[in-house]
Amino acid sequence: MRACKFLRRKAASDYLRETHGLERAASTLAKLAVIGGGPIFRRAGRIPLYSPEDLDAWAESLLSAPMRSTSEASAVKPTVTESCQRQNLDTAARAEAKHTTQANARA
Repeated sequence: MRACKFLRRKAASDYLRETHGLERAASTLAKLAVIGGGPIFRRAGRIPLYSPEDLDAWAESLLSAPMRSTSEASAVKPTVTESCQRQNLDTAARAEAKHTTQANARA
């Protein structure tokens, strides 16, 4: 069985910067652990631990396809990101639920 070296958040942040050139603070990794969208992690009690392989996979997922000019980026980039669409739908659903609750309270 191969031993895997796990990194704490600060070390994971340093690893991403040194290995991939990604500036992600330990606090950003903590936020992403709460809201989602960050690298896979494990816990040892309360301590979050990241494997270098999971950090590599996450960093790779952030990269775009190769391009020769910045004009190619606009052809690839969607006009509205999926997360924004989800957020707009969630906001609309909450507003509708609030409106329905208020209407029911008045009746």
